[in-house]
Amino acid sequence: QVHLVESGGGLVQPGGSLRLSCAASGSLFSIDSMGWYRQAPGKQRELVAAITSGGSTLYADSVKGRFTISRDNAKNTLYLQMNSLKPEDTAVYYCNADAMTRGVPGDYWGQGTQVTVSS
Repeated sequence: QVHLVESGGGLVQPGGSLRLSCAASGSLFSIDSMGWYRQAPGKQRELVAAITSGGSTLYADSVKGRFTISRDNAKNTLYLQMNSLKPEDTAVYYCNADAMTRGVPGDYWGQGTQVTVSS
């Protein structure tokens, strides 16, 4: 099993910044790709950004140029730097990881962290 814990959410004014973190823990695991998803009230969960173990990145069009995804493989930690935040970025943000544990592939999710952009 891989355990993912997000942190860094909160309330921020439009135009502000937040940095989300996602720490992965467990035993005998290796992580391939990781990503951030978000779900706003009444909407489906959507991909925000993803990054492979080699550092290749993918962004949703709505966040390109404002958000930056990164990871520290040595620390098994994923980050999302969010700048120029807009009210429409308000959502619960979830960390996701594709990982191998004891040779078995799995798809893991964190509990989520709330991001609210409001004046």
